Amino acid sequence: MRYTNVCIEGFAHCLPEEVVSTDSLEKRCASVYQRLNLPEGRLEALTGIKERRVWTAGKTPGQQSVLTVQKLLEQTDFDPSTIGVLIHGSVCRDYLEPATACSVHHALHFPPTGFVYDISNACLGIVSGMIQIANMIELGHIEAGIVVGTESSRSLMETTIQHLNTDLSLTRKSVKSVFASLTIGSGSAAVLLAHRRISRTGNRLLGGAVHAETKFCDLCRSDTDQSGGDAMNPLMQTDSEALMKEGVAAAARCFESFLSETGWTRGDVDKTFCHQVGRVHQKLLFDTLSLPPELNFSTLEYLGNTGSAALPTAAAIGITTGFVPDGSRVALLGIGSGINVVMLGIEWQRTLWREQVGGICWTENGLE
Repeated sequence: MRYTNVCIEGFAHCLPEEVVSTDSLEKRCASVYQRLNLPEGRLEALTGIKERRVWTAGKTPGQQSVLTVQKLLEQTDFDPSTIGVLIHGSVCRDYLEPATACSVHHALHFPPTGFVYDISNACLGIVSGMIQIANMIELGHIEAGIVVGTESSRSLMETTIQHLNTDLSLTRKSVKSVFASLTIGSGSAAVLLAHRRISRTGNRLLGGAVHAETKFCDLCRSDTDQSGGDAMNPLMQTDSEALMKEGVAAAARCFESFLSETGWTRGDVDKTFCHQVGRVHQKLLFDTLSLPPELNFSTLEYLGNTGSAALPTAAAIGITTGFVPDGSRVALLGIGSGINVVMLGIEWQRTLWREQVGGICWTENGLE
């Protein structure tokens, strides 16, 4: 998978204001902790996640996605009349139909001649949307496109806590498959891609590789399909250890193809943004890929796993706060349940927008 005409103009993100600490979640699960004699601090110790955020009750994914795209357009100063496709790529959506992208497109007054649709690929929805837009640009179908997604974890968090406190059949072994749901956070991210002839950045998307190990499709699975509003009462079952092991193994196979497609060596990779799952997962991934962990920008400590928004949110924060110097070779390393792996390579030349995010800024010593 190689591109010659595709540039990434920018990443944007929005975060909820309400912060939920891991400590507070464990206190709400006190009954199951006491019944199963689980040690306090277990969740943060296993994942490295100190807190996550949730949207205000009643806010739909589409409503927030509109705001995130508006922020993206402001940061890049891009003419919306040239947008030829709008994709909504998060797990969460407003309704089963129509596509959430339709209401976002309408609110933004985008051109009526463009493509408008949703895609779903677990935690790789937004990255998968990037590939579809890049293909359209490379084929000459469109000049530019945006993929956006908003993940909302409030309903999953509340349903999981209720389940933990009321299901007396849970054991120390079976409870493991439920705890992964408490790592999920809320967030929103958007990416703008454009043909190089109208690009102001020259941030070339070189291409990348994909790899699927669908025999492991049952390692992380939600309930049957439901809409994404407040009435949703989802539960998820996740074999975290097996998913981590098999996901990293799939990533290792994909990474070799990624290096071949981009023409890079491991030493050519300057910075990375990966899907944000947990501390142990990140360490195993970078050990397996033989990449220095300091190349990666981590947000999981204070955002948790924000699904499809995780990787592009990390990129948005890292790039706009100075983690990526101009001229860097950037690798996007996406792993999602299914198991699917998507890896993309970018020659980053110019950042159009710099900011300090929520009191957090990047320095030589990391996030402060």
